[in-house]
Amino acid sequence: MPQFDLHTHSTASDGILSPGELVSRAKQRGVDVLALTDHDTTAGLDAAHSAAGHAGVRLIAGIEVSSQWQGRGVHILGLNVDPAHAAMVAAVEHQSHMRLERAQRIDERLRKVGVEGALAGARALAGEAILGRPHFARFLVEAGYVSSVSAAFKRYLGAGKVGDVKHFWPEVGVVVGWIRASGGVAVLAHPCKYKLTRTKLCALAREFCSAGGEGIEVISGNQPLNTTRDLVRIANELGLSGSCGSDFHVPDQPWQELGGCGALPSDCRPVWQAWL
Repeated sequence: MPQFDLHTHSTASDGILSPGELVSRAKQRGVDVLALTDHDTTAGLDAAHSAAGHAGVRLIAGIEVSSQWQGRGVHILGLNVDPAHAAMVAAVEHQSHMRLERAQRIDERLRKVGVEGALAGARALAGEAILGRPHFARFLVEAGYVSSVSAAFKRYLGAGKVGDVKHFWPEVGVVVGWIRASGGVAVLAHPCKYKLTRTKLCALAREFCSAGGEGIEVISGNQPLNTTRDLVRIANELGLSGSCGSDFHVPDQPWQELGGCGALPSDCRPVWQAWL
């Protein structure tokens, strides 16, 4: 049985490995089928496809799109998308615009507490990657405002702090529509990270399913077996396929290492069944 990892990140968003380095590490870790799912961008896919061809790894074109449900941030994976499709191009442009607006507001707030040049500094650190709060955190460290990235979030960027600017992401149904229009399969990412009650999680999954969502990530990283079993039950009750991914960002983190998510349970219909 091939080893799948259908949720990973590169330097195109907030991972620390380039797309090529990500593919190489996946190969070393025994991953046979890899999805690159950077946040709100498909910019790393061309380089990843090239590297995968040389490494003998099957690459699935993916993206992790930010959305909201009942005012709460929710991430939707698009697997096997066509990044050149007009719907996906428009989606990436929309999300990029939203992130830039947020970054400008963070910069304005930080200036009010004496932090100068945050936006320019964060942009320089992001390079061609999609701009996000981790880049602001790194700027705060390099500019000497704090001693570490964690301190940057604790003092400036975390929940309730001056730089905590909420996104107004599109609703779940809109994002599912973008993914389906571009030929992809919409998968509810890491459902347990939203810290919902089981009742609320089931309500989210039902609405996601009604909007055209087709899969749920029943395994996200190295999680407890009872969590996997419960998510499989939810998937089967709603007729959703199951997916698995590490949510890899940084090497040598055993809870999110490439290929470390394990195999999909046998009583769960695989999300890749239709396209592999």
